[in-house]
Amino acid sequence: MAGVLAAETDFATRQQAFEDAFLSPLAARSYPAVRARDEPDCRVRTPFQRDRDRIVHSKAFRRLKHKTQVFVAPEGDHYRTRLTHTLEVTQISRTVARALRLNEDLVEAIGLGHDVGHPPFGHIGEDVLDRRGRARFGRPFRHNEHSLRVVETLEALNLTAPVRDGILRHSSGAGEPATLEGRIVRLVDRIAYINHDIDDAVRAGVLAPGDLPAEDIAILGPTGPARIDTLVHDLVEHSERAGDIEQGEAVGGAMLRLRSFMFERVYLGPRARAEHAKIERVLSGLFDWFCEHPQELPPGAGDLGARVIDYLAGMTDRFAIRAWQQRYVPLGLPL
Repeated sequence: MAGVLAAETDFATRQQAFEDAFLSPLAARSYPAVRARDEPDCRVRTPFQRDRDRIVHSKAFRRLKHKTQVFVAPEGDHYRTRLTHTLEVTQISRTVARALRLNEDLVEAIGLGHDVGHPPFGHIGEDVLDRRGRARFGRPFRHNEHSLRVVETLEALNLTAPVRDGILRHSSGAGEPATLEGRIVRLVDRIAYINHDIDDAVRAGVLAPGDLPAEDIAILGPTGPARIDTLVHDLVEHSERAGDIEQGEAVGGAMLRLRSFMFERVYLGPRARAEHAKIERVLSGLFDWFCEHPQELPPGAGDLGARVIDYLAGMTDRFAIRAWQQRYVPLGLPL
């Protein structure tokens, strides 16, 4: 092939040989690529690397830097955003995948794409869109399903089937992922958010270190890095023995109890409930406005309900606040 380097012509062959030699028999293989629309393979990237690149270069991925993880528009540069959460999930997932000899490129693509459909204002925003969408259009909203809609329809990335499956099934209630790599991301998503949300809650003064349940902290560790280290080692050790993605009973139980504590004290605590009313006002106001003024919506796919929800879900926190102010807050009169 004129003008093509030898390294390009045999890349797929070498990659397949590497995977057969070094990956677990349980690992997903990079070839052949199964996409909704067939296309030639890249000569210097696996199909999953190509999916990763498409996600990272998407508009939805870039917007994650201005979407809430837990604390809305926090004053401080060190609070997590939806983007930093995504990066932490991906990094931990790759660590687990490498230790288990699974496909790192696949977990990376799923990890980077799993939250691209998350709406503004975290899970409170998701709840508002779900309730309003059901009431007016009979259309529920789940961020994992919307993440799949983003990559399939709104940005039409033509990702491989295992990546699309992992994105859709990273949330509870969506069924088990088809690959072990997808199951890693699903579990690591919880590992990451529980521990970094504790860190942010302490920074914000919502929790004091002494508030954390002592028995579970004794099992998992006194700091975020220590807890993640414990959880990752436990996950790798039990998964290796089981030939599946599993946690040990003691460590897994401590994590679930810590998650319940976070829901009670942080996610659904007094501070969150105080913000809930404000977020409800902003998103419900915008929902009603665009339902009554569809001419202000950008071109989109589907009926009015789909277009309204797509637009609101794609907003960043600050864009949503600004859009609401422009439509509901009177302009100041000149003196």
